[in-house]
Amino acid sequence: MERFFHSVTLDSDKCMGCTNCIKHCPTEAIRVRSGKACIISERCIDCGECVRVCPHHAKRAQSDPLSVIESFPYAIALPAPTLYGQFNHLDDIDIVLTGLKRLGFDEVFEVSRAAELVSEATRRLMREGKLRLPVISSACPAVVRLIRVRFPDLCGHVLPLASPMELAARTAKDEAARRTGLPREQIGAFFLTPCPAKVTDARTPINFEHSEVDGVIAISEIFPKLLDKMDHLDRTEPLQGSGVIGVSWASSGGESAALLNDKYLAADGVENVIRVLEELEDEHIRELEFIELNACSGGCVGGVLTVENPYVARARLQRLRRYLPVSRNHLEAGGVPDSMHWQSELEYAPVLKLSDNMEEALRMMADIDRICATFPGLDCGSCGAPSCRALAEDVVRGEARQSDCIFVLREEIRSMAEALGAMGGRHAGEQGRGEDT
Repeated sequence: MERFFHSVTLDSDKCMGCTNCIKHCPTEAIRVRSGKACIISERCIDCGECVRVCPHHAKRAQSDPLSVIESFPYAIALPAPTLYGQFNHLDDIDIVLTGLKRLGFDEVFEVSRAAELVSEATRRLMREGKLRLPVISSACPAVVRLIRVRFPDLCGHVLPLASPMELAARTAKDEAARRTGLPREQIGAFFLTPCPAKVTDARTPINFEHSEVDGVIAISEIFPKLLDKMDHLDRTEPLQGSGVIGVSWASSGGESAALLNDKYLAADGVENVIRVLEELEDEHIRELEFIELNACSGGCVGGVLTVENPYVARARLQRLRRYLPVSRNHLEAGGVPDSMHWQSELEYAPVLKLSDNMEEALRMMADIDRICATFPGLDCGSCGAPSCRALAEDVVRGEARQSDCIFVLREEIRSMAEALGAMGGRHAGEQGRGEDT
């Protein structure tokens, strides 16, 4: 049975049942029942949209506290390039990296270094014709999970390479073990994340038996502590080791541009991502070779665990890149190392399937169509489901009633009132005839 860990959780005490979240969930994983939201675990992809839109802060993303680094004798920070865009007037990435060491990390390994290796590996595989076109980026775990549950025909198009986060953790541990002589189990790698999907990917990876990431700390959690250390630095260490290509992965279009190929598309924001995937599934997009998709608006800089406006962060990164070389990390001659490939293929997760029995599923689908036709088609969300069809599905599954629709309920009440009125009229007439006799 598949494990379901989710970094996105619900604080029911804060939930007001406002239905904002159900309208924005890309997999219809949220319902409002008895005045409170509830998350359907197997459908959730931890994209964080509900966290972003909840006005009452009832949705939150779990991550590890900074103190988690004390669990290992040797701790390595894995900063996402998004981190650099959070600071105003930053002109030297080494200030951020040195600040991380002052926070208690023994070493810093930039995820942007691994991103440059993934970019080069992708270029090699595409040149060799070993990928199914168009290739869909696998860097955003929310998008990968979205494809897995909603677009099964596209699973074979997803780039079968480790994400920069995973590759950075593995590479950093290998290098630290060689340099320090410590066994790998005493070396911890901790990713500084802009989004909850990365937390889930580290805890329950899809295409690897286990993740090399030992903890995931939110950028919003570490930002104030790091800012204080950066403000009190007496000197910086020369730690920065990536170029324009790696740092550009933080915002939408960065990964695509690194392929040095103009036959690509970059889309961000989960609603836009879904539209692109639908076009791909319907084979309306044929001329492209690479599709970069990010669930967060603007790319990783738009993650809900960041602190800065994504467009401001992107502008800051553009300024920082002016001082960097194109790329500083390269693969050895030859093919793509086996360690960079997924350990298993991406497989369809039929969490939206009505039934394992085809005959039963067809019957349920017919019932859904029939019930949905009785609803007004407004998709207002007042019933606690994201759409009229979703409510019809819930009714067929036995998880809701048709009268949960306020329009159906109103008609039922009106019919009852008319029936009661008619009964009252007949009773009055019978009473009048009795008096006459």
